Amino acid sequence: MKNFILDTNVLLHDPQSIFRFQENNIIIPITVIEEVDRFKKDMNETGRNARQVSRILDTMREKGSLSDGVTLPGQGILRVEMFSEKHFRHLPVDLRVDSGDNRILAVALEMRDRYPDTQLVFVTKDTNLRIKADVIGLIAEDYESDKVDIQDLFSGTRSIDMPAESIDRFYGQGWLDAPEGLSPNEFITISDNTNPAHTAICRYDAASTRIVPIRKVPKEGIWSLYARNREQSFALDVLMDDSIKLVTLVGKAGTGKTLLAIAAGLHKVAEENVYNRLLVSRPVFPMGKDLGFLPGDIEEKLTPWMQPIFDNVELLISGHESEKRHSKGYKELMAMGLLDIEPLTYIRGRSIPNQYLIVDEAQNLSPHEIKTIVTRVGEGTKIILTGDPYQIDNPYVDSSSNGLTFLVEKFKDEKIAAHVTLTKGERSELAELAANLL
Repeated sequence: MKNFILDTNVLLHDPQSIFRFQENNIIIPITVIEEVDRFKKDMNETGRNARQVSRILDTMREKGSLSDGVTLPGQGILRVEMFSEKHFRHLPVDLRVDSGDNRILAVALEMRDRYPDTQLVFVTKDTNLRIKADVIGLIAEDYESDKVDIQDLFSGTRSIDMPAESIDRFYGQGWLDAPEGLSPNEFITISDNTNPAHTAICRYDAASTRIVPIRKVPKEGIWSLYARNREQSFALDVLMDDSIKLVTLVGKAGTGKTLLAIAAGLHKVAEENVYNRLLVSRPVFPMGKDLGFLPGDIEEKLTPWMQPIFDNVELLISGHESEKRHSKGYKELMAMGLLDIEPLTYIRGRSIPNQYLIVDEAQNLSPHEIKTIVTRVGEGTKIILTGDPYQIDNPYVDSSSNGLTFLVEKFKDEKIAAHVTLTKGERSELAELAANLL
């Protein structure tokens, strides 16, 4: 059994963290409670988490005194520890300045010395605070219950060597019995181990336990869009499959994630009439220094954030026009109710049925925000989440703790979900070089 001291940022990141340490004891310094209280009126995810932390602690208080300790479901003890000026005596002189962080460190040292036979671990998502804790002799760890090692992230694709006759049989009968160990809807490139040019690309169909060919793109394309590489072919296959309700697309800038998703959505809504409308949303995070308040009404304020979506839609529409097919501008599509573009701010509390929902820049969302979004999906809706885990503007998540990578790992074994990692940039030669070199 260990004693874990939780920092404020851990509770604000995951209010349920109190229950995630199994049979170990949880100690929360009173300073943490005070800091959580400062966020409770915020009308954002942090504020909602702060209010949830307060509700959880209030519920636990009904079971006994938090200062004496309350038994957790895992049989550990939850306790709120008061701070006293005398606790500063444990700190080096340089850290005896009265601040929230130093008070928390002082309480941690006091707990370590009070219970020398029980290992104490200080848990914080603050890198500098972990460094300070280590310097004064505390064991400090990041909160990693929802982290996914980005290097081990499920790619959604793999390559398998097979005899030439197996590949010929695949082309002849249109399927092969699947080898063991495949995830549902995982894409496979099968290669002849004696002739590397003799290949086939396919997808694992978990329902039939077979590997089957990917669908062919119509000769007129998907809204005049064609796959330019193998991974884009994989992406279009699952984007156009109505039986797959959740699709995640991960890739660096310029790989076509958003464009492919919007093209498939427009095709499904405007041409096949499978869904009532295409709803495209993205979180509002600035790249670099924020410009501050923007003038105008709500539509004018949101235009800078939504402009990348407008650009992609206009590009697809211009392709339609170049093929001399009747097409409308994105404002006309919106007026007809076929297309809606809005920030994620307004999605909480909604139910979204019979829509093709695209969430762009999903790497900027926390796991809890991802859960909030996916649980909004109603009957008949397909949701696509796109993003690049290496381009994150949200200061509270990173490439391993963001909601997109979390979702990929959690849904990789589900039959109604599919994932594709796109690797080759197709925006331009310069954009590809920049993504690789800079």
